[in-house]
Amino acid sequence: MTDAWQIDLDPAVFLAEYWQRKPRLIRNIRANFRPPLSSDELAGLALEDSIESRIVEQRGDIWALLHGPFEETDFVRNAPWTLLVQAVDHYAPEVAELQRWFDFIPRWRMDDVMVSYASDGGSVGPHYDNYDVFLLQGEGQRLWRLGQQCDSTTALMPHDELRILRNFELEKEYLLGPGDILYVPPGVAHWGIAQGECTTFSIGFRAPRVSDMLSRRTDELLSQMTDEEFFQDAGRLPAARAGEIATKDIEQAVAQLRKALDHATGYDWFGELVTEPRYELDIDDEGIAKALALLAEGARSIALSPHAKLAWIENAQDLTIFANGESFCCALGALPTMLLLCKRVAVVGANLDKALRDKDTAEVLERLLENGCIDVV
Repeated sequence: MTDAWQIDLDPAVFLAEYWQRKPRLIRNIRANFRPPLSSDELAGLALEDSIESRIVEQRGDIWALLHGPFEETDFVRNAPWTLLVQAVDHYAPEVAELQRWFDFIPRWRMDDVMVSYASDGGSVGPHYDNYDVFLLQGEGQRLWRLGQQCDSTTALMPHDELRILRNFELEKEYLLGPGDILYVPPGVAHWGIAQGECTTFSIGFRAPRVSDMLSRRTDELLSQMTDEEFFQDAGRLPAARAGEIATKDIEQAVAQLRKALDHATGYDWFGELVTEPRYELDIDDEGIAKALALLAEGARSIALSPHAKLAWIENAQDLTIFANGESFCCALGALPTMLLLCKRVAVVGANLDKALRDKDTAEVLERLLENGCIDVV
């Protein structure tokens, strides 16, 4: 029997030739594909106070951006417009399931699934993103135009919030229908235009900024250093000119910094950074207390929460677990349960019984429950 989440894509070839390099079109990802969310259901989510939503409207050369929550009257407009709802996978399990098509990319690289509706001609304009995205066509059709490679020096139109390209250099274009997917790497200009009413599911992948990685790595290094470590310049030559900072002095300083960075121990900073939730978690203390009681009395099922960011590192003697930006160590015996959770497979039956009987794994589940990573029923 064919795996429902197997697609016509060789993961090794895709990662070697396309990932972060060039776009890739995948036609008809599933026979008789039906979108997991309708445009009406999407509009309903945009009415909620707690859900991030936006409307982009175009009138000639004028682009307007409105922020939700919206009212139903906001969806009656006489110019091409687009509704965008962020992190829909947090609220619709069927939408979260779409990420399973891309399990060959580490889960910690996955961000969220944004879903958009567009009226005929609706668009957010030509733009580029700093992250990888798979654009899955839901209802209707959308024409995708692909353009030049962009970066921070690329000229943008003047706008306080929208990042619309001043110039767009068309290279390719594809008309996507239901079930078609277009992968777009970071920096590639793209411009989607609805051909009639349509919906698009944007399955995005996060990448930490180098500046953030450097900051976290430096913080960890500083926590390991003492005030007794100083710049060293044994064997230096006599100064030729008074007051001069010589090139050799700068090279020596940089070499010592590089040595300090290379010798810092631990990589918790990276796991904590890449599992930080984008949105503030609403931890229900009463709900956690009830779930903890279920764990103790015999739960029927444990599954990863839709909004959870979970990853791990296997060490020589234990595991380091990263859960919603926090880290802790546990015994290696918890690994089978971690693998199931990270695959978004519910822990049930014999697997659940085994996990709850193992003291170390049971403690891990309690930690994951307390920081909002798992749901217990």
